Amino acid sequence: MKNLIISPHIDDEVISCSSVLRDDTYVFFCGVEDFHIITKKERKQEAYNVSVHFGYEYEIWHGVPNSYNRRHFIDTFQKLILKIKPEKLYIPYYGYNQDHQEIYEAAMVATRPHDKNFFVKKILVFEGPDCLWHHPEYKITYYNPLDIEDKMEGYRLHASQVRSFRGEDILISLAKIRGLGCNEKYAEGFIIERWVD
Repeated sequence: MKNLIISPHIDDEVISCSSVLRDDTYVFFCGVEDFHIITKKERKQEAYNVSVHFGYEYEIWHGVPNSYNRRHFIDTFQKLILKIKPEKLYIPYYGYNQDHQEIYEAAMVATRPHDKNFFVKKILVFEGPDCLWHHPEYKITYYNPLDIEDKMEGYRLHASQVRSFRGEDILISLAKIRGLGCNEKYAEGFIIERWVD
């Protein structure tokens, strides 16, 4: 696979990495849970529907959102990376979400230079809407042009997760802002954490 996305939650892949979702991408969801508005089975169905829409492969690990601990993910990420051997790895910005913080830290440990681990040469950090609200230091250094209609169609398939604080208008506005930064109508922005040619 060319791309590996480590997605803390089922929906981060669409919110932050729609421009990467295609048949050469593998998505690793860190966990899923029963929630008061939707069951675990229904969330898994949403994940499946989105994967069909974009055409990527995925798996869902057994983590429980809102209780992630980086120690539980490091070995799993190392094995995943060895299996996939991605050209590019996409991981979450640490932000204020504790799950994103734990997954970011675990991914950075799992991708350290090592004589036995597969060395990922390109690591990109993806953003969420909270990067606009609370993290002005999030400085974009890499852009992917984006088909905004395709992104919104995929996002709507995560019907249980469409909410006002990350509604379609916010995601479209963010894509417009990122597009301005790279001379495109719409784009997604990333931070380069590592880039080796």
